[in-house]
Amino acid sequence: MSETLISRSELVRRAAAYITGERAAHPEKDLSSLLDEAGMRFNLTPLDAAALERIFREEGR
Repeated sequence: MSETLISRSELVRRAAAYITGERAAHPEKDLSSLLDEAGMRFNLTPLDAAALERIFREEGR
């Protein structure tokens, strides 16, 4: 069994894509809930989650 390591930046990119997709499919979901879901789904560190939140809030997504 081989393990594939995914870089932190790739996890953040995947989390951002997840949030973007979920917001398009479910515009009623609030950003905070989506950030929490993405954090758990992609095992983000608190710093990763904070950076992701900052990106989405600054861009007004």
